[in-house]
Amino acid sequence: MNDATLVTGGARPVIRFERHLNRPPAAVWRALTDPDELRAWFPCDIVTDSWKVGASLRFVFRAGEWHDLAGIVLEYDEPKTLAFTWGDETLRFELTDDGGGTRLVLTDELDAPIAARNAAGWVVCLEHLEGRTTAEDLWKGLFAHYSGEFSPELGPQEGPPERP
Repeated sequence: MNDATLVTGGARPVIRFERHLNRPPAAVWRALTDPDELRAWFPCDIVTDSWKVGASLRFVFRAGEWHDLAGIVLEYDEPKTLAFTWGDETLRFELTDDGGGTRLVLTDELDAPIAARNAAGWVVCLEHLEGRTTAEDLWKGLFAHYSGEFSPELGPQEGPPERP
């Protein structure tokens, strides 16, 4: 499992992940943009009429776990770069060919109090993207780890949002 890296110095902190996936960039791109493939790893459904810069996105959490979010496609360069807003956050996925597989870099620009929460969540999501199952309580241990790592620089960390 790869750890999140905290990047500070900009307007907001960024958590960054880098992974090697054993699939070519075109296959990983489908996992980022195809609704059926997204269901296997992304935390909510993404509803859009098209994946083009400026297109509106709606993020629908399954079973109503949380409130739906809105977003906009910021970058779309198939199969290299995809960036969009996810509520108040900005997600960016960069794909490069890596010897038959893909080097994926995911960054999440967010508000400081939710960095540990999201880092823990993205570890779980990326494990699922790689086709691995995770223990149901994995998130809790990861959240404790990232809270300890990020709190000295970012301040207290918030757990999951209240359910509607």
